[in-house]
Amino acid sequence: MISTLVVEDDPRIADAHAQFTARVPGFAVAGTVHRGSEALDFLDRRPVDLVLLDFYLPDMTGLDVCRGLRAHGHLADIIAVTSARDVQIVRSALAYGVVQYLLKPFTFAAFRDKLERYAEYRRRLAGHGRTAAQQDLDRAFGALRGSVGGPLPKGMSNQTLSSVVDALREHAPRGLTASETADRLGMARVTTRRYLEHLAGQGLVSRRPRYGTQGRPEHVYHWSDPAAGRA
Repeated sequence: MISTLVVEDDPRIADAHAQFTARVPGFAVAGTVHRGSEALDFLDRRPVDLVLLDFYLPDMTGLDVCRGLRAHGHLADIIAVTSARDVQIVRSALAYGVVQYLLKPFTFAAFRDKLERYAEYRRRLAGHGRTAAQQDLDRAFGALRGSVGGPLPKGMSNQTLSSVVDALREHAPRGLTASETADRLGMARVTTRRYLEHLAGQGLVSRRPRYGTQGRPEHVYHWSDPAAGRA
């Protein structure tokens, strides 16, 4: 399990982020704190793998927390979860080892996507022991930049893809046909089928025929969670 510390000044939002984290397979919430100093104290007592870090805290900035973590020798990876959009802040965050940057407000699908990319990055690095070839590193870092289901064909959007994935997850393990998915999302059936077939081609969705009373059988699409079993 990837142990995760949530650092967020608003207790209500912090609880929401902790609940989001707990919903992503392979992740466990190690704790929730509301100040930068509390984050540093927590990590001095209990190292974690990942820090979800708000950049607007009451006692210090997120960049100050990043500096403090590295000064204390903490190697935890950091995902910025913030409304800070200033380009200089973003560049400084990357310099301190922030591996992902998630702007508020966001959906659970966007949040989960960041965590799943990070989990894939860790899995790929861990799969090569103590040394890695250039292509192994390229694949690992590419996982941080990728999207659910891999690079999208022209005309497809990550937002729509995330909606399709959410519908499949919600109806697992029963699965959905293209018609059922289209009805739930208010999309055209042909468009929905294109997204489902893309996910199937990436190995994220399985297809099984459903035979009716007449006509050709419909395919039922079942989500195969890529985060299951990750560590």
